[in-house]
Amino acid sequence: MTDEHHKHLDHILRTFNQKCVTKYVSGNEEHGGFLPDKEGIIDMAIEEAIDQVIYLVTLKGQLDKAKEQSEISKQFDSAVGDE
Repeated sequence: MTDEHHKHLDHILRTFNQKCVTKYVSGNEEHGGFLPDKEGIIDMAIEEAIDQVIYLVTLKGQLDKAKEQSEISKQFDSAVGDE
């Protein structure tokens, strides 16, 4: 791996660690108890996975729309520049 790969991985791990701690603490404050003692975790995990797919599909739609708008803007700029 290159230095660029290592920097990217380091960024991912630092970001994940920060967000993981924040999420764990807020989840504990919201739900209480000790997660390993909770029942029904598989059902909670499935619900979270469904939410993740919903967010990803929505994000993809937003990115596709932004890309389309950017391409239309470039075409417009090109057409205006030709006049």
